[in-house]
Amino acid sequence: MIGVFDSGLGGLSVLAAIADGLPRADLVYLADTAHVPYGDKDDSFIRHRVLRIGTHLVDQGCRVVVVACNTATAAAVSAFRETYPELRVVGVEPGVKPAAAASRSRRIAVLATASTARSQRLAQLIERHATSVEVLVEACPGWATRVEALRLTDGDFVDEAHRHLDPLLESGVDQIVLGCTHYAFLRPTLEPIVAGKAMLVDVAEAVARQCIRLADAPAAGGGRLTLAATAQPERLQAALPALGLKRIARRLAQPAHLVIA
Repeated sequence: MIGVFDSGLGGLSVLAAIADGLPRADLVYLADTAHVPYGDKDDSFIRHRVLRIGTHLVDQGCRVVVVACNTATAAAVSAFRETYPELRVVGVEPGVKPAAAASRSRRIAVLATASTARSQRLAQLIERHATSVEVLVEACPGWATRVEALRLTDGDFVDEAHRHLDPLLESGVDQIVLGCTHYAFLRPTLEPIVAGKAMLVDVAEAVARQCIRLADAPAAGGGRLTLAATAQPERLQAALPALGLKRIARRLAQPAHLVIA
């Protein structure tokens, strides 16, 4: 069994990619909706939540756990791996490496939560994979919360997105990394703004490929999906059609349920 978790709906973009790549795997998705979003929380709180949620998934029998949240990966994946050294853990990091490799202007941008934007892990990722390009990090407060509220195409967001993206595009950025799994669901608004000027870089499919490489036995099952949340699980399940994820809703073994963790 493969466990996937995030603070809320964002990790569903990763879950969908894993479900597409592993149609027989039994999957569990746990949203820590009692504490969403993680992006405005301090690192110690995020580490506490990652360990609590991760431990719950291990106790449920998950042998591969995907931390489907850039903020949680940056703040806590190392501590999680140290706690469970035998567990196969997949983190989600912004796609700085592929963006740097693809950039012709030698200037890229990373859109991220406030927590990820200031994280040492992002700084190290840039130092490791993007020394040959200029990297502009743009914090986008409130974007994850917007996705949680399913306000994906509001007219006011178009103006807000322009305020973040236009200066980056004017500076010559040609690759824009979506540094939060929530942001994948904002592509319908973001893509028309960057069209012809820059590419949006998402890592959901790359994470799914890594999960497939690690899965082995956990990939063999009945193809069932279990949804759980630490608050309002019914909203998690109801969000699937709104996010274009009806295909994974068909794998639900039971209604989404509440988890106390």
